[in-house]
Amino acid sequence: MKHAPSPGKNGRSRPIAAPPAAIRVARRFSAPPERVFHAWLEPEVAGRWLFATASQPMTDVDIDPRVGGSFRFAERRDGGRTEHTGEYVEIVPHRRLVFTLSLADRPRVVTRVAVEISPLKTGCELAVTHENVPPDCAGETEARWTGVLYGLDETLNSLRGRRSSS
Repeated sequence: MKHAPSPGKNGRSRPIAAPPAAIRVARRFSAPPERVFHAWLEPEVAGRWLFATASQPMTDVDIDPRVGGSFRFAERRDGGRTEHTGEYVEIVPHRRLVFTLSLADRPRVVTRVAVEISPLKTGCELAVTHENVPPDCAGETEARWTGVLYGLDETLNSLRGRRSSS
């Protein structure tokens, strides 16, 4: 732990808390920007991959996809119920989505997530920037977003397979 150069009241140096971290994770998708964007806001699709894992799908998903609207994803974990909640701050169709996110195990910590979607010749690139992450959660948060984006890709691929067989 770092210590401040100036002494505290008792003449000793005092600990300085590490500043919150910003995590950035990016991934390319073969799906067009429109499909990738809507996967974040359609409850039946988002519940399959957002905050979910292959072994832990979401049990309840509520999404009010408008600026000022909120979302809630609930799952069963370790015999209890875990919720991921937030509010939409900015929505630019097919390009950008910004929302607050309360950490399930730290409800007083509110973080900010920005999702940027850039079209490519084929498909798109999506970058997630998660700000105000407590430093002790940074590594786990980065790994979780990497897994979440993998889950998004798998979900989009499985939906594409269903649509082409219809």
